[in-house]
Amino acid sequence: MAKDAPNDRMKRKDYEKELEKLQVELCHLQDYVRENKLRVIVLFEGRDAAGKGGTIKAITEKVSPRVFRVVALPAPSDREKSQLFFQRYMEQFPAGGEIVIFDRSWYNRAGVEYVMGFCTPAEHERFLNLCPQMEQYAIDGGIILIKIWLEVGMDEQERRFNARIDDPVRQWKLSPMDLESYRRWYDYSRARDLMLKETSTKEAPWYIVRSDDKRRARLNCIAHILGEIPYKRVKKDKIKLPKRSDKGRYNDQASLNGMNFVAERY
Repeated sequence: MAKDAPNDRMKRKDYEKELEKLQVELCHLQDYVRENKLRVIVLFEGRDAAGKGGTIKAITEKVSPRVFRVVALPAPSDREKSQLFFQRYMEQFPAGGEIVIFDRSWYNRAGVEYVMGFCTPAEHERFLNLCPQMEQYAIDGGIILIKIWLEVGMDEQERRFNARIDDPVRQWKLSPMDLESYRRWYDYSRARDLMLKETSTKEAPWYIVRSDDKRRARLNCIAHILGEIPYKRVKKDKIKLPKRSDKGRYNDQASLNGMNFVAERY
C-alpha cells in the first residue's frame, strides 16, 4: 500500500500566489514570442502519473491557444506507421510566433515503444542515434527546444494510481498501458537512463524535475521555461474602450423573446 501524501507539500494558498506571478510572466512571454515570431518547442516526458497534464494546464490556462499550442498525438495510424518516424511530429512544429507544447513526443520510441516491444531493438537503436541529429537540425533552423522529464517516485506513483481508481472523474486517466508501466517500473527506469544518456546534448539537454510535490513541480517547470527563453516585456498602448454607437439602436433583448434558452437549473 502506498504511503499517504507527506504533510510538507506546498500549501495551496502559497502555490496559487506564486502561480499567478508566473502566469503573468507567461503572458509577457507570449507577447514577445508573437511580436518577434519566435518558434519554441517545450516537450514533456516522464513516468505515467508524473504530472504532465497538470503542469501543461498550469502553463496554458491563462494564455492564448493561438500562441501556446498543445500537441498530444494518439497512437499512429497504419498510414503514419509507413512514414518516416519523425514525420508526424515535425508536422506539428511551430510556425513563427508559436510555442508548441508536446504532451509526450517522439521520445515515445525511447520509452513505451521500446519497453512494450512496439518497435524492434534496431529501430530503438536507430532512434537514439538519429534523434540528436534531428533536434540539432531543428535548433540550427532557429527553433528553441526545451526538454523536461518529470520524475515521480515509486510510492507517489502508486498513491496517484490508487487515487484514480477510487475517483470516477479520474478513472479515464488509468489505461491498461498505465497499469503495465506500473508493473514494469525497472524496465522503464533502464529505458529512461539510456534515453537520457544518449539524447541529452549540449544544444538540447534534458532537465529533470522531481514531481512528488505536484505544485512545486509545476512552479519549477514554468520558472525554468521562462528562464530558457530570452524575452522582454512588450510595450503596448493603454487599452480604452470606444464609445458605443447609438446608430440603429433597438431593444435587442426583447428580440430574443420566444427563443430557446437553456434551463436555469443553478
